[in-house]
Amino acid sequence: MRKLWTIVLLATLPACSAGGEAPTAEDPAASVPATSTPTTGAPTAKAPTARAPRAPKDVATGLAVPWAIAFLPGGDALVTERDTARLLRVTPAGKVTEVARIGDARPGGEGGLLGVAVKDRQVFLYYTAEQDNRIVRYRLGDDGLGDERLLVQGIPKGGIHNGGRLAFGPDGYLYATTGETGDRGLAQRRDSLGGKILRMTVDGAPAPGNPFGTLVYSYGHRNVQGLAWDTAGRLYASEFGADTYDEINLVRPGANYGWPVVEGKGKDARFVNPIVTWSTGEASPSGMAYADGALWVGTLRGQRLWQVPLARDGSPGAPVAHYTGRYGRLRAVTAVPGGGLWVSTSNKDGRGSPRPGDDRILAVATS
Repeated sequence: MRKLWTIVLLATLPACSAGGEAPTAEDPAASVPATSTPTTGAPTAKAPTARAPRAPKDVATGLAVPWAIAFLPGGDALVTERDTARLLRVTPAGKVTEVARIGDARPGGEGGLLGVAVKDRQVFLYYTAEQDNRIVRYRLGDDGLGDERLLVQGIPKGGIHNGGRLAFGPDGYLYATTGETGDRGLAQRRDSLGGKILRMTVDGAPAPGNPFGTLVYSYGHRNVQGLAWDTAGRLYASEFGADTYDEINLVRPGANYGWPVVEGKGKDARFVNPIVTWSTGEASPSGMAYADGALWVGTLRGQRLWQVPLARDGSPGAPVAHYTGRYGRLRAVTAVPGGGLWVSTSNKDGRGSPRPGDDRILAVATS
């Protein structure tokens, strides 16, 4: 049994599908009131009461589609810009400097310079190249990035659904999300890197213990753009739906999450059901982080920051929406070492309505 919550929201109508990122000619981009029902799996333990975050403060402004954020030792962050292919360094005081421009990146549609992760002064990037999506590694020095080392190539690319999130798990391995590029069947093919969550060493090899002996960690995904681990080491992923439901999934190695056979909750025992679903109008979830006992999910079409409190066993409580419509499309959500979040807007991606100062990175105090 699932609990239901009914929420009044502002929804921006999408592009190629109800769960996509852009308006269509038939459904012009506009904010309109609607009613929907975000659902969670019935908790087996009581989730903590959601505590509202404080009003965000600008960290940096005047950016162009800041897609991902990863913190360096010392408190500065590396930020990717999808459409310019610039890698930026942003200080907590808001100073922005260009570290590099990735020459092999080929921005277009939902592709470009996407994920970034950092480990031991090594920088890992996910970008769309001429023929594919790739994961690469650099050494970060005082003069910028060292030579590129190609770790993974041949990830399917497309005008949509390129995935792109990178993050290191508590096990020390690098995780990457990929999309099915609109070719739905790729998600169910274990011999394809499309529509998957990947797990690898810092050299790009399949991590020990991967379920199939390949890079593939889980499959049956449409377009995952958020990864987060709770304090118990459980992995959660936020995922775009198509016409009905967006999802948060609790990810298990080797599990099949059902796309394109199932969207949202189904009754097929071959597939794992999501723990949270939203209508596509209130979400289109992108970045996600864990902080202060909750998952925090930035949404594009939904134009809000969702807070999903988690019980000790990982089961979700009632999702709570913050800042609906106030900052437009929200893309990256990253936990700050020491507490709080950095959240980026994505209003210059051709699908939003830029406001003065956009795009920006916001600091959100969550406790």
